[in-house]
Amino acid sequence: MTHGNARVWHASAGLVARYADGSLAEPDAWSLEKHLESCPGCAALVSRAVRGTAAGAVLDEVREAVLGAAPAGAARSVAAPAPALSRLARLLWAAGPAVRGAWLPAVLLVAVGAMVLGYGGGVPGTRALLLAIAPVVPVAGVALSYGPHADPLYEVVAASPAGGLRLALTRTAAVLAVSLPLLTLTGLLLPASGAPAAAAWLLPGLALTLGTLALASFVGCRTAAGVTAGGWLCAVGAPVPGAPGGEITTRLAEQLSRCFDGAGAQGAWAAAAVLSAALLMARRPAYDHLVRR
Repeated sequence: MTHGNARVWHASAGLVARYADGSLAEPDAWSLEKHLESCPGCAALVSRAVRGTAAGAVLDEVREAVLGAAPAGAARSVAAPAPALSRLARLLWAAGPAVRGAWLPAVLLVAVGAMVLGYGGGVPGTRALLLAIAPVVPVAGVALSYGPHADPLYEVVAASPAGGLRLALTRTAAVLAVSLPLLTLTGLLLPASGAPAAAAWLLPGLALTLGTLALASFVGCRTAAGVTAGGWLCAVGAPVPGAPGGEITTRLAEQLSRCFDGAGAQGAWAAAAVLSAALLMARRPAYDHLVRR
């Protein structure tokens, strides 16, 4: 690899040749592939080298078949994608299926539904209902964002340099970037009615999300999400079944106050988040072959 300075490097001719003929060591190949994502010059160099091998003819046949099956407009897009569209496609891919699919409308429905119930329906304790659901919304997004069930090309993505835990965290960040501000703003707009502060759920939500990612390294994303989300809903909803009809939201608000309010409760959630993050880092290699559904 040719180093221009301490932070910039480009692939040498020898490195490209070894990559093209398949003799380059796997860690070096991963590093080169990651570099090619942001370096058009090296990408063109590698492309020319690969076209000169036996695999080049096969790749040309595959490309022609894909372009022949695509509509004319799509073929032009594949042949010469516009930079802005290319960046948008990469952003949507990184954000994951949850942000691109049905999860985002579901989050909007939760926020709008809470506002309708609070102001249009006159339902008391709507903020308590929202705060009970809010911590599991990111957990659901994580479950829908990463794993064999989320990506048709999951095995390919997981084996790439940008896959594994790095991609899982990227998609989790996209989920949090949508759900945290939207649900917190909705909570601020709703009547308090004895419920905790609108932002009191943020640290618990982060802890549950990190706990889900850590547990997913053992049992898979969907099972982990079911365990953490189900456990949370059971914990906050435990006092509700025995409450009289008019006191359900009151009991729920009291239970949420015990879970959210005070330095002790928030400190416990912070400790849980730190421990979950530490376990996640220790289990990082498991994300390189996370195949459980």
